[in-house]
Amino acid sequence: MKINSMFLKHIERVAAASLMAVILGLSGCGPAKTESVVAKKVAPADAVRVASKIDTEGALLGNMIILLLENKGIPTVNKVQLGATKIVRYALTSGEIDIYPEYTGSGAFIFNDEKNLAWKNPKEAYDLVKKLDYDKNKLVWLQAAPANNTWAIAVRSDLAEAHHLKTLEDLKQYLDSGGPFKMAASSEFIERGDALPLFEKAYGFKLKQNQFLSLAGGDTTVFIKAAAEQTSGVNAALAYGTDGAIASMGLVVLDDSKTAQPVFEPAPVIREEALKKHPEIADILNPVFASLDLKTLQKLNGQIAFEGRDAKTVASDYLKSQGFLK
Repeated sequence: MKINSMFLKHIERVAAASLMAVILGLSGCGPAKTESVVAKKVAPADAVRVASKIDTEGALLGNMIILLLENKGIPTVNKVQLGATKIVRYALTSGEIDIYPEYTGSGAFIFNDEKNLAWKNPKEAYDLVKKLDYDKNKLVWLQAAPANNTWAIAVRSDLAEAHHLKTLEDLKQYLDSGGPFKMAASSEFIERGDALPLFEKAYGFKLKQNQFLSLAGGDTTVFIKAAAEQTSGVNAALAYGTDGAIASMGLVVLDDSKTAQPVFEPAPVIREEALKKHPEIADILNPVFASLDLKTLQKLNGQIAFEGRDAKTVASDYLKSQGFLK
């Protein structure tokens, strides 16, 4: 299979951007990765280094963790929105960070276990990833939120109405008929074995390279806006189950009627060494994540992504409204 030069150049740019994210994030010298302990240039030895993925929900949950820990007198270092899954995961397993919110279904990809049906059951997925990650990496999974932030494919409402697209089975028929289709998505979604390839296998379609607008990072707001504005002919977008205000942007999510995707419930994952230094972290974070159901996360994510509110402010307002912060 030949890959055109423009595609290769794009991949090189994405790789360069990811590498820069690692350099800035892990060194702490990037402007968005400043220490929360501002009074000291060097953070205390017991400071907890908090990171997250680069998307909207990552910013929300990462800031919640920082606010909650600092409220209890635990110093932190802010590395929120460090990068995509591979970058943040590597930072955790290599000891460069101490905690970040990950998704239960990611275990299918992390442990090369995509065929295991346990990933499609909330409790079984949590129990499995918790055991695998502790046994192999001494990483501890805390309470998962009862909200499935699974991968999803959204299309423009006018496209859905014109061609009666409600499910991914409908999309397969539309693609077979030669209908125009171009999707804005992350390279991670396109390439990860538990993401787009699962959809393609379950529903029997295969997207071509020229049917993607591949964008760096994992912020679905960017993908959704690209579809809403028809950027470069885009009429579909990668979305997440907890994305807010998809309908208000003129898109609809196609139903995964065959349940191709794993369950993706967010939970803080922390290095055992860090948890031993601050064993109270579990009791601090667990009730908060237990409160984050699907509608709550959709609402909070929407405030950040579509109302333009600051993630830290949204996190703080929610925690105060629920009595977790004063």
